[in-house]
Amino acid sequence: MTLQQIYDLALDLGIQADPRGEAGVKKLLVRNKKEHEEMTAKQKKYFDNESLKNPYSDSRILVGDSKLEVKKVIAGIDADASEVLLTDRLNQKGEKIDLLISHHPSGHALASLHEVMDVQVDMFAAAGVPANVAHALFEQRMQEVKRRVGPINHGQTVDAAKLLNIPLLALHTIWDNMGNDFMKKHLGKKVFDTAGEVLERVKEIPEFVEATKGKEAPSLVSGTEKSRAGKVVVGFTGGTNPSKELYIELAKAGVGTLIEMHVPEEALKELKKLHINVIDCGHMAADSIGANIFLDALEKKGVKVIACSGLIRIKRTK
Repeated sequence: MTLQQIYDLALDLGIQADPRGEAGVKKLLVRNKKEHEEMTAKQKKYFDNESLKNPYSDSRILVGDSKLEVKKVIAGIDADASEVLLTDRLNQKGEKIDLLISHHPSGHALASLHEVMDVQVDMFAAAGVPANVAHALFEQRMQEVKRRVGPINHGQTVDAAKLLNIPLLALHTIWDNMGNDFMKKHLGKKVFDTAGEVLERVKEIPEFVEATKGKEAPSLVSGTEKSRAGKVVVGFTGGTNPSKELYIELAKAGVGTLIEMHVPEEALKELKKLHINVIDCGHMAADSIGANIFLDALEKKGVKVIACSGLIRIKRTK
């Protein structure tokens, strides 16, 4: 496969798994196109043209020729300069790795992390929060995230990859969409009586089985196993966690149990006050689910995969 074909495959799978549905994503792309058409020539100079076909600004080809032939990739949850050096060192030892794929973004894909949070508006609306309320609160949260990410050295990893000529691809929200979709399907339409029943269902997933062996099992961080489950909501995508104010709106909407990759301590304190059960799945294992689904699809195309940087590699294809 070429680097472009890998990128296109990721985009297709990410859109298929998007919580907004393919129709919702198309509406967003239409809005992006309209915004672009209404810009002045000066504004268009700085417009992210890739957003006309890819709504996930945190998922991009960061280094490398799109026509590059890729036979082997190394993929991990994070990639900083050390993973770039690791790839270069493995190639020196004869591995012939063509591409480094990172889940968490760097470069402009990290700088624009706040832009992908809009998907959570639809997720909260589906959970029962009025869309206007979710939108208003997410506008505030997006600006907080933008300010938090702003001072980070976005270019460090990208610069290292350029200097060592290591092609680099970031797939953040795309993989998160796939993991989120998997979790919802895994839970199915079953009605759970207790939070403990939800936890046991979550712990059946192979990535979490492996994480449990490494002392990083999913756990109830709010509520007890005997707590009534109520409405169960999965929050595996959308860039980063919502604010505590948004969690309060979930309580008002009647959500009883949240399944999250991880929960900030400030938000957790609020969720405990609201008597919302929270299952903390563990960040690396949770991120590995979407990664594995995509990497299985790559291997079906004949691309070899090496796992690194916290990725718990589980294959679902024979």
